[in-house]
Amino acid sequence: MATEQTWPEYEPDTNVVPFAFSTDSMGVSVGVAGLIKGAGQPQAAVIGAGLMSDKGTWISYFGASNYALSAESRWLFGLELFSASYKQFEYFVGEGTSNDSSFDDAIIADAREDEHRLKARYILPIGAAKSNGLMAALRPNRPVTGSVPWESGVTSIEFRPFYKSRRFANASLFPKQPKANNSDEVYGLETRLDWDNRDNSRNPTEGSRSQFTLTVDPGSSDRASWATWEASQSWFWDIGSLGELLDQQVFAFNIYTADTPTWNQTETINGQETYNRPPEFAANSLGGLYRLRSFQSNRYVGRSAMSYSMEYRVLPDWQPLGDWPIFNWYDVPWWQWVAFADVGRVADEYNLVELHKDMKWSAGGAVRFQVEGIVVRTEMAWGSEESIFRVMVNQPF
Repeated sequence: MATEQTWPEYEPDTNVVPFAFSTDSMGVSVGVAGLIKGAGQPQAAVIGAGLMSDKGTWISYFGASNYALSAESRWLFGLELFSASYKQFEYFVGEGTSNDSSFDDAIIADAREDEHRLKARYILPIGAAKSNGLMAALRPNRPVTGSVPWESGVTSIEFRPFYKSRRFANASLFPKQPKANNSDEVYGLETRLDWDNRDNSRNPTEGSRSQFTLTVDPGSSDRASWATWEASQSWFWDIGSLGELLDQQVFAFNIYTADTPTWNQTETINGQETYNRPPEFAANSLGGLYRLRSFQSNRYVGRSAMSYSMEYRVLPDWQPLGDWPIFNWYDVPWWQWVAFADVGRVADEYNLVELHKDMKWSAGGAVRFQVEGIVVRTEMAWGSEESIFRVMVNQPF
């Protein structure tokens, strides 16, 4: 008779990290982030963060992850809640988001943005999860034992119901685009298939990760329905150490592409013929935290997108963070220096020839470090329009 699996005994671990930075768009910002590992279950975590700037911008975030129905379950549950109020921020709307637009097309506006989602992830019983079950998805380290999902890695399917909105304080000043979906909110479902065949989820040195995401907003009497798909493929190669200077060198490469198959379809909303396209803040776009990083979020928006990102990541042998003030309060096992470059563009048709013409670019450097199991990244990116400094968590890919 099989023995029912139960959670091992554990003690929750709580950490709080203050931070401060300054950027042109936000001004001087101060904030605090808190993490509870083992929040109700040994594998579960809760994280919260908030900041205020001297320009009046505020941002809040709360996330809960990796909650399971039981130790034997293959389901993991979580949620993310994000809200922000931006003051005198640069936004790109309408024709200002096209690949041919310029930085002079920016508008300065106050806006409230919200994004909330639930997450339900099912771990398929193949590859590393065939015998290890849920624990295969929770371990940060695992060997790469093959090149197909049924031999290696963790394959999962995740369902993410979401709500997203963007409301300008002076929305009446912005002209409405003919036949466009001018809704300031969307509701929908993301369905993501993920094959994670990396040797380490925080600092991979070999393997790959493949993701395909289908997003659908069924629409309502007041907003158009639409659908998009996205595909992302990442590879990692360990190119060894460099004497006593570098303990680790890794080359990382990502390809991303997306399309909106409903782009040219229409329906009647409130008596007006409207395209089945997402509003700009929810559409396929480049710019922001992950692709074309020297540009603002949603800088370029279109039916389709294509981008490439390359990173050279090294772990220096010199690691003094454990002796620095504030850092010595936490477990910081490594820091990483990174050089990166991005290229990409959007278009109003999914045409690979068109998507590789007049591509925009970004390049920059970053310092990343693991703090209490979380990868924190600070990076500076330069491009053809502006330079941007960011502080964020997790590797970009």
